[in-house]
Amino acid sequence: MCTATDMAVLCGSNGEVCYSKYGSYPTRGKYIHEMALRIVLASIESHANRYKRYIVPVLSFQKDFYLRVFVRIYTSASAMKETPLKLSYLYQCTGCDSFHLQPLGRTISKNTSVRHLPGYGPAVPQECTDCGRKFIMGGPIWSAPIHDQEWVASIIEDVNRMKSSYPAYEHISAILNTISEELPDVPLFLSLHNLSSTLKCTSPSAVIFRSAVINAGYRISRTHVCAIGLKTDAPMSVIWDIMRCWVKNHPIKGQPADQPGSIILSKEPVLQVNFARAVASLSKAQAKKVARFLPNPERNWGPKLRAGRTVTSKHIFLLGEAALNEAFNHEQDNEEEPKSKKPKIEEDNNATF
Repeated sequence: MCTATDMAVLCGSNGEVCYSKYGSYPTRGKYIHEMALRIVLASIESHANRYKRYIVPVLSFQKDFYLRVFVRIYTSASAMKETPLKLSYLYQCTGCDSFHLQPLGRTISKNTSVRHLPGYGPAVPQECTDCGRKFIMGGPIWSAPIHDQEWVASIIEDVNRMKSSYPAYEHISAILNTISEELPDVPLFLSLHNLSSTLKCTSPSAVIFRSAVINAGYRISRTHVCAIGLKTDAPMSVIWDIMRCWVKNHPIKGQPADQPGSIILSKEPVLQVNFARAVASLSKAQAKKVARFLPNPERNWGPKLRAGRTVTSKHIFLLGEAALNEAFNHEQDNEEEPKSKKPKIEEDNNATF
């Protein structure tokens, strides 16, 4: 089990720091928290390979302000050669939400022998075929499955059978049930709100969009990382065709011709989209009304003030005066050695205790 709490680094606030620590460069997108999971898995795999070992993830999740991965570690010099097949570089368009993955390696089988070769590339042209903007490059990230669905199903059974033993049963059950419905072989996800924001249109409901993707012959699922995130194996050309047909049925105001949304909408859809509600548009958890994304357990939920930090009116506004006073009193009660410096309180007319 490995836990990471430096989410700011993994989510791209300082890409060069992430590369120096984890060996991958993050890109900023709605999927960034899942990308953080895949960066950590790629880093663990890299370290394992140095000892002729490789990993198999059984459960990976991001929650609140941290991520945690559970992996099995095996020793095999021959199986270790498969690592490049599990890693990919990411190309993210700077104008729209289109992204593409380029595998790091490939294999050629001949009779009983397998030859490992570099992957073909580049996976994309210099400019995005949807909006005409440039791509930025990130990775390498873990592009193989991040969960073992059989293992997750067995854990769900154990948790349900022993729910009285888990004080946080609702949160555990919500995460595991959402993970059990994820598409295991689809890295990263799309945000329906971001797609609509690019086109400056009203967003279709998740059920309508899922139905359109399913009726087009592709798979789609939710993701545990984001309540509005959607995983699908449909190519971006199909996704934008669905959104073009949606905008035709729900017209929008005119936009400047050089905007990514205008360029995307200027093209006629190739796919004839069917928005009729599909039976599989609702997941099993939704059909059974199982809670998946629970509210925060308390008000002002989040990381508290770090030791030694200056207290400002901003902290008082976010955390509340009572919470800060309680934290200070708790520190004073636990002090056994000579008192250390208390956090300095910045003088502010609005800061009262």
